Amino acid sequence: MALSQPTHDSKAKFLDAALHVIRTKGYAATTIDDICESAGLTKGSFFHHFKGKQDLALAAAAHFSAKTDGAFANAAYRDLPNPINRLLGYVDLRQQLLRREIPEFTCLLGTMVQETYDSNPSIRKACDKGLSGHAALLEQDIADAMRRRKIDADWDAKSLALHIQAVIQGAFILAKSKNGSDVAFECLEHLKRYLKLLFNHAK
Repeated sequence: MALSQPTHDSKAKFLDAALHVIRTKGYAATTIDDICESAGLTKGSFFHHFKGKQDLALAAAAHFSAKTDGAFANAAYRDLPNPINRLLGYVDLRQQLLRREIPEFTCLLGTMVQETYDSNPSIRKACDKGLSGHAALLEQDIADAMRRRKIDADWDAKSLALHIQAVIQGAFILAKSKNGSDVAFECLEHLKRYLKLLFNHAK
């Protein structure tokens, strides 16, 4: 996966540490000391790159979005000729990622926005940008699938793409509440059933 990397290796370490620590502890409970400890770097180095915790969160949101979007854009299912199979392949990949530990498969953006949507507009906007941008990656496949099945409905590709993200984010919340990924896997199985019914598709 070819992604643009932060200019400094130490900055990349802080951003990767933020992805892990915030998904583990939550934004409010995460401290700069936690980030420095996880990155194996000093506070002096931290403040060389970031003004503070919010500045780190904004950079981490962009970093997470770039990594996630790049991984899905280059996944093997993208080569499938049928757009409906590409949608199902997207959900399949989401299920494969559930084999990791909870902090590794859950969403940084979803975690942060739940805590900060009212208290920190800058972080909320950064999370919205990332979540909406990722949903947009699905829109073309959905639009192609609608044309393939000649679907003329009172919903559009954008609304379905956002619905898919809503199911995924909800599945992450349930995984956290149950302290395990089984419930999330089943939620995504239901999502695949729904998509197959919606497009009258037999794989």
